[in-house]
Amino acid sequence: MAAAMIADFLGHGGRIDAAMRAWPGAPRPWLDLSTGINPQPWAPPAGLTVDAAPLPSRAALAALEASAARTFGVAAERVAAVPGSEIALRLLAAMGLPRPIVAPGAGYATHRDVADAQEGAGGTLLLANPNNPDGRLIPPAGLLAMGEGRWLVVDEAFVDAQPEASVLPLVDEAAPVVVLRSFGKFFGLAGVRLGFVVAPAAILARLRGLLGDWPVSAQAIAWGAAAYADMAWIARTRETLASRARRLNALLASHGLAAVGSSLLFRLVVHDDARAIFGRLAQAGVLTRPFADRADWLRFGLPADDAEFARLDRALADG
Repeated sequence: MAAAMIADFLGHGGRIDAAMRAWPGAPRPWLDLSTGINPQPWAPPAGLTVDAAPLPSRAALAALEASAARTFGVAAERVAAVPGSEIALRLLAAMGLPRPIVAPGAGYATHRDVADAQEGAGGTLLLANPNNPDGRLIPPAGLLAMGEGRWLVVDEAFVDAQPEASVLPLVDEAAPVVVLRSFGKFFGLAGVRLGFVVAPAAILARLRGLLGDWPVSAQAIAWGAAAYADMAWIARTRETLASRARRLNALLASHGLAAVGSSLLFRLVVHDDARAIFGRLAQAGVLTRPFADRADWLRFGLPADDAEFARLDRALADG
């Protein structure tokens, strides 16, 4: 397909507006498989209301951080809420983490934006686990070994579906380790713009100073606190995501596409015709995620239900 046509889709997923312009004759509604966001989001209970008139209270913010901390398995004083984990990535140097910030290998575009280098010793090592977009998963003990002798930042934006992969149980409050967590991906609510930083006290103090007294919105506080307290939904969703990831693997394999990686929120296909497959799926109203530096990569998010699995199956068969 034409390079100009694909250019709008190489930086981030979720570009349905651009897809509608590029393929105006594609069937509607579009099936968006271009992100790694849970397609079946958590829903607030009927009695939960948000008063957006006053500024959020410090007590409510502390309750949110405590609710998230219980899910993460750490003390509440080690957790700070941020307006999305991407903001935290962009503030790493300002938090006082030593430079250079080294982000090796393929990873998030934001990691490349904030990194000083892709290799080197000293400074701060920045890794995603599970990694995006290849789904690579490094055992927690292996992560700590890689970071030995320098600061380690672990972006765990996708780890909520696989809590056993988190590095947090292996580090104490004084360790030179910073962990970033995302609310929107696992809970399927990326638009709430909520994330967390788990770090030593001095790092959190600098971060709070940068963000001020009201780092996140009233909606993020209310919904986040309630969602992290909904342990039944969390347990059920972890099982559902694992089942859906296995089903997607099987569907892709039935069309000669082998999925790689261990993240339960997306699957990566490595194929010489990845760009052509992207274009054929787009013509069928199915948006996936291509990549600028790897023309043979195509990432698939999880379909939400039987109808979406069937639609993807038909679109791949028609290609």
